Amino acid sequence: MKQSTYHELNPLVRLKELELLAPELMARMIKAEDMTEIEALFRGTIYGEYLSDNFYESFEAALGTAQNNLLAELVKIIPDPNVIWIYTMRFTFHNLKALIKADLLNQDFDDLYIYDGFYSLEQIKTAIRTGQASGLPDILLESIQEVREHFEESNSLQGIDIILDRKYLYCQRKIADSINEPELTKEVISFIDFTNILMVARGIKQKRSRNFMSTALSSHGSIPKEELLDCVEVDMEMLTSYLKTTAYSEVIEPIIKDNTIDLSQLERLCDNYLTSFYETAQTQAFGPLPVLALLNAKSIENKNLRLIITGKRIGLTEDQIRERMRETYVT
Repeated sequence: MKQSTYHELNPLVRLKELELLAPELMARMIKAEDMTEIEALFRGTIYGEYLSDNFYESFEAALGTAQNNLLAELVKIIPDPNVIWIYTMRFTFHNLKALIKADLLNQDFDDLYIYDGFYSLEQIKTAIRTGQASGLPDILLESIQEVREHFEESNSLQGIDIILDRKYLYCQRKIADSINEPELTKEVISFIDFTNILMVARGIKQKRSRNFMSTALSSHGSIPKEELLDCVEVDMEMLTSYLKTTAYSEVIEPIIKDNTIDLSQLERLCDNYLTSFYETAQTQAFGPLPVLALLNAKSIENKNLRLIITGKRIGLTEDQIRERMRETYVT
């Protein structure tokens, strides 16, 4: 893939970045006195046109519609579709989880489907039903087959999420390596590392066995899987001590208290750390980073909007909302 093929796409990306909500608007929403004021501010954004009369019941749909429209527009003109899919793959694997369970339980979970820009609801349902579907990559068909074999042997739904989460991380690394953008590869490896750290921390709290965690952890990050498994067999103090010897020591230090990790802050920390990789995109005229930076920024914006709107509705204070918000890079 030649980076010069992005010279027509990235000016459009820069224009789309101008639609990102300003920090000042977010601050006004946080300070809003009531939901009426928040609704008025939200209706004045690019999401307003997708709202129905009932604001709280339709704001999620508005965010989703805006995201779908952006993805559909970008997929048509992206030089390498894998650049979009490495972002939307989370939706693809979410769809696999929901629709495989629906098939096994003979239920209808179609309303859980999330548009990923590539694979339709019917394509995925056909693949689950028949084991094949035109246009689906082999990795997805292999994932479906592995899950079916697991269910036939165990008659348990428990392993489905574990298998598909592991396949998702494998696929992330495989696609990142194929795109061959050093900063993107670093971002994906860090994402895998943070995912593994979160799983190990939760596993220790839940007293999971080494064997169980071995099936859950990915081998495609930079932190050796076996070293993380050693921590599972001991306690949280060993995990925090070990993490202080890794490249993430300074990043994780603020959420380590009394030799334990504040899990409520770990996902937020991960989002902020990964967003920092996209700061490089501001200086790139060509290549895939700017479009990925845009998609990441939109994702963070949506998380923050959900937090503000839902937080205000349930009575969180301004400080409680701010401490949970994700950072965005400055365009």
